[in-house]
Amino acid sequence: SAVPRIPTEFWSLDIKLLWSTVEKFLGEGSYGKVAKCKKLGTDQVVAIKIIWGSGQMEINALEELSQINADDHNLVKFVESFKYKKYTCIAFEVLDQSLLDFMEKRDFHPLTVEEIRTIAWQLIVALKGLKSVNLVHCDIKLDNIMLVDQVSEPFRVKLIDFGLAEKIGHMRTGAMMQNICYRAPEVILGLPLDQSVDLWTVGYILFVLYTGSFIHGWDDVWKLDTPQQQSKKKGRLVEDNIPFWSCDQLIHSCLDKTKIKEVQQFVDLLKRMLMVDPSKRISPSEALQHPFFTMGRVQPTAGSHTTNPEEPPALEVHPQPEAKEVTNTPQRPAAVSQEFSSMKKKPGRIQQQRETIREHLAKLEERCSSKKKPGRIQQGAPTSFLQTEQTCSGVVCPEPCSCPTRM
Repeated sequence: SAVPRIPTEFWSLDIKLLWSTVEKFLGEGSYGKVAKCKKLGTDQVVAIKIIWGSGQMEINALEELSQINADDHNLVKFVESFKYKKYTCIAFEVLDQSLLDFMEKRDFHPLTVEEIRTIAWQLIVALKGLKSVNLVHCDIKLDNIMLVDQVSEPFRVKLIDFGLAEKIGHMRTGAMMQNICYRAPEVILGLPLDQSVDLWTVGYILFVLYTGSFIHGWDDVWKLDTPQQQSKKKGRLVEDNIPFWSCDQLIHSCLDKTKIKEVQQFVDLLKRMLMVDPSKRISPSEALQHPFFTMGRVQPTAGSHTTNPEEPPALEVHPQPEAKEVTNTPQRPAAVSQEFSSMKKKPGRIQQQRETIREHLAKLEERCSSKKKPGRIQQGAPTSFLQTEQTCSGVVCPEPCSCPTRM
């Protein structure tokens, strides 16, 4: 449905009793709009989220979160809320930009292990804070992770948007939540839900930041058939000898041999966060004690104010200069996976491998055609039976791929 238009009379004398005119609109979504405003008589600048409707779920969540320190737990700071006619207005601190905007500005060039460690630590601390007040975010995605100030505090992040947050224990089995490409397996399968859904999503986001690629597509029509069932529906042979992708391939693709140990620990953490069985998934407290954070060389809290004694002290982080200047495309980090990054293709070993794959596929198709059988191996066959109807990630789909990608 169309997003309801916020009428101009919203900025009438009523609201100007508290706030000045809008300095600018920061964004909009299905909920309404976000505007940057300045409080009259003060220098306080806030971001006001204007919600079409009651917005009661988000207000309830923010009241729960008021029990803990927002800065310590890397959560957006709530200022106040008020009503105007049929709109709910929630004022927050002004932040810099979302991780999605940041990654898009750099064409999804992957981040370094050090940068990812910094972000990962802060997000897991945020999840620990949510768990302490029995809340589950339920909508973590790159759009809802904000950089506080990328110039003065590189890679300091905060979690925002609690409009879909749920109390642990009140989550309905079978409820559909989370953006499709970040969705945890238990949500897809209609199984009982708890805070583990947030751990899955954070793990998935860390993978995206490291590779610059999304594993899953964006369509919500899922195929869970066997190859035989797919073949019957399509009227053509679907490959049943399908290679499965492993996180360990991230280790093998690491070019900087001095980073191998760090990448190994990162991959181990990813595996624990992306366990299909939520009961076996690592908890926030356990994750903060993982060797990826405790191995000692760099401790991961850029600008974090966390004071919990069980957490390691914050040490200075030295990100690459290019990462600070978000208006320019940073140089590709040395430890980034070539196989799974979404960077623009350049001539070299990767291109040669792609040409070899194309030649093999062409020969395979030629052999199938010469046999004149009614079926043929589906070009660009999926790497698992859990895939989307119309799109592929461009990561695991063999080339040449006829699927539209999101790269």
